[in-house]
Amino acid sequence: MTGPVQDSHRLSVKTWTEDESDRADSTLSRGPSMCDDTSSELQRMAAIDRRDINSQNSFRGRGALSRIVSMVMTLREWAQKSLAEETERPDSFLERFRGPAHMDMQAPPSRFSHSHTGSETDNEIRRTRRPRRKCNILVLSPSDDAYYHWLMVIGPAVFYNWTLLVVRACFDELQMRNVLVWLVLDYVCDGVYILDIAVRLHTGFLDQGLMVKDVRRLRENYVRTLQCKLDICSILPTDLLYLTVGISYTPLLRFNRLLRLPRLFEFFERTETRTGYPNAFRICKLVLYILVIIHWNACVYYSFSKVLGLGSDSWVYPNASDPEFGSLTRSYIYCLYWSTLTLTTIGETPPPVRDEEYLFLIFDFLVGVLIFASIVGNVGAMISNMNATRATFQSRVDSLKHYMHFRHVSKVLEQRVIRWFDYLWTNQKTIDEQEVLRSLPNKLRAEIAINVHLDTLKKVRIFQDCEAGLLVELVLKLRPQVFSPGDYICRKGDVGKEMYIIKDGRLVVVGEDGVTHLAVLTAGSCFGEISILNISGSKMGNRRTANIRSLGYSDLFCLSKQDLMEALQEFPHARAQLEQRGRDILQKEGLLEEVNVSAGEELEEKVERLETSLDRLQTCLARLQSEFNSSQQRLKQRITALEHNITTVVTGSGFLSDADGNDGSVCGGDGVRSEINIRL
Repeated sequence: MTGPVQDSHRLSVKTWTEDESDRADSTLSRGPSMCDDTSSELQRMAAIDRRDINSQNSFRGRGALSRIVSMVMTLREWAQKSLAEETERPDSFLERFRGPAHMDMQAPPSRFSHSHTGSETDNEIRRTRRPRRKCNILVLSPSDDAYYHWLMVIGPAVFYNWTLLVVRACFDELQMRNVLVWLVLDYVCDGVYILDIAVRLHTGFLDQGLMVKDVRRLRENYVRTLQCKLDICSILPTDLLYLTVGISYTPLLRFNRLLRLPRLFEFFERTETRTGYPNAFRICKLVLYILVIIHWNACVYYSFSKVLGLGSDSWVYPNASDPEFGSLTRSYIYCLYWSTLTLTTIGETPPPVRDEEYLFLIFDFLVGVLIFASIVGNVGAMISNMNATRATFQSRVDSLKHYMHFRHVSKVLEQRVIRWFDYLWTNQKTIDEQEVLRSLPNKLRAEIAINVHLDTLKKVRIFQDCEAGLLVELVLKLRPQVFSPGDYICRKGDVGKEMYIIKDGRLVVVGEDGVTHLAVLTAGSCFGEISILNISGSKMGNRRTANIRSLGYSDLFCLSKQDLMEALQEFPHARAQLEQRGRDILQKEGLLEEVNVSAGEELEEKVERLETSLDRLQTCLARLQSEFNSSQQRLKQRITALEHNITTVVTGSGFLSDADGNDGSVCGGDGVRSEINIRL
C-alpha cells in the first residue's frame, strides 16, 4: 500500500518540479539578461537544475534553485519594463524642435534593453508607442464669419444685462410683475456667457503670422489674460443669494454680469468694419450710447428719490400715491425726461432743496457736459467725414470755374466742362482709383485690379489666351477715362500712342466729313491695339486708320504704348504671340504687305547682325586703346628715367673738370660714363 502511494506522491512532486523547470526554461528563452555575467550564471544554474531534476533529492536541494531563478527572471523583466517606460518618457523641450517624422522614431536601445523582439514587454512598449488618434477640435479665427456670428449672439445678451438689470433693480414693480420671465431670460444669458468662455478657449491667435490652433496653447494664453478673470467673475452664481435676501434683490445680485461689456464693444467694432455704411453705423452707435447713459441716469434718479423719500419735496419724484404718477410707465418716462433735461444741460427741472440734491445735480451736470461735449464733437467729425468726398469734389469744380473765368473761356466750353463734372458726380466716378489703392501692397492691388478689369481686358482679340502674368501686369496699367458727347477719341492719321477698351457707352466710326456713320462700337469693343504694336509690314504703320467719336458719355480704359512695351519686355514669348495675332488681323483686313513683311524681317536680321558686329568692334577698339595707353605710359617712364640719368652724368662731369684741371682726359672719361649710363 505504501509503495503505490509513494510512487504517486513522487510522480506528483516530479510533475510539479518539471513544470517549474519548464517555466524557468521558457523564461530564459525570452531574451538575454541585462548583464552578461548575471545571465550566464543564471543559465548555468538552470541547466544544472534541469540535469538533476529527475532525482528525488532535487526537490529538496536544487529544485528550489529553479524557483529562485524564475523569480529573479521575473524581477528582471519587471525592472526592464520600468526602465523602458522611463526611457520612453517624452522630453517636453525636445518635442518643440522635433518634426512629425521624428515623433515615431524609436529611441536608441539602452544597455538594459532586449536585443531580440517578440517578448511581451516589447509588445507592450510597442502598443504604448502607437500614436493616439486625435479628435478634430474646432478652432475659430477672429476674422472668420463664424466668430462674428457668435458675437451677434453674445452681444444682445450683454446688452440685455446692461439695460434691464438696472431698471429692474430700481423699479421694484417691474421686477415683481414678471418674475418667471426674468428668471428664464437671466439663465439663458448665463448659458450664453458660459458658452462664450468655451468659444474664447477655442479662439486662435496669430504667432509669427500663423494661426495657432493648439488647444493647450490657446488655453494657456486665455488663462493668463485679465479678460479670463473678468469672464469667470461674470458667471459666478451670486444671484442664488436671493434665496436668503428675497427675490426682489435678484437684479442687484447679478451686477457682476456687467463685466462682459468688452464683448459688446468688440461686436460694434467688427460690425463697423464689415458694414458698407460705416459713418451711418457710427452715428447710430453714438445715439445708442446717449440713450443708455440717459437710461442709467433716470434709474439712478428714481433710486435716489426713493432714498430721500418719494414726494418729500419738489425736486424728487412725486409720491406714488398720486394717481397721476402711480403707474410704472409714468414713473419711468418722467425719470427719463428729467434725465434728458439734466444731461443735455437744458435745466428746465425743479430746483433742488437739500444739500444732497444739490450735490447730485452738480455731478449730473458735470457728467452731462463732459459726455455730450465728446459725443457732439464725434458726431460733427463723422458728419464732416460723410461729406468729405463731396467737399473735395466741389473744391475741384470751384477752382476750375475760377480758372476758366480768369482765362475768359467761352461759355459753351465752360458749360461742357460743368456737365462733364456733373456726369462724374451723378454716376459716382469721382474716385481716383490709383490714389485709393496706393496704400495697398502690390499683391492686393493686383488682385483688386484683376477683379475689376480682367474680364474687360480679355475681350480684346490680341490679348485672348495670353499669359496670366502679362494680363496681371496690364491690368495695373489701365487708366479709366470719360469722354463727353461729341468728343473725338482719335482721328485718322494720328500717331497711335494708346489703345482703348470700351467699358460703357457707345462710340461711332465716322467718315471724312464727320457726319457719315460707318460703324458703331459698344461695350466690350476695343480699338487702337494694332497701331501701338507698330507691326512691320502694316500699310498704315503706327497711324490711326479711322475717326472715332463718342455719341454720349463714354467710359473707356486707356492703355498707353509705353506701358504695354514695358510689360512685354518681361514676356518676349507673349510679345511674339501678340505681334503674330496682329499680323493675322491685318492680313485678314488686307492691310498687310507680305513682301514688306519678309523684307522687314530680313532687315531686322541685318540690323541685329550689324549691332552684333558693332559691339564686337567696340570691344576690340576698347582693348586696343587700353593697350596703347599702357605702352605709352611705359615709354614715358623710360624717357623720364633716361633724362634723369643724363642730368646726373652731366652734373658729375662738370665737378671733376673743375677739380683736376685736365679737360681732355676727364671729358673722355665722362663720355665713356655717359655711354655706359645710356646703355644701362
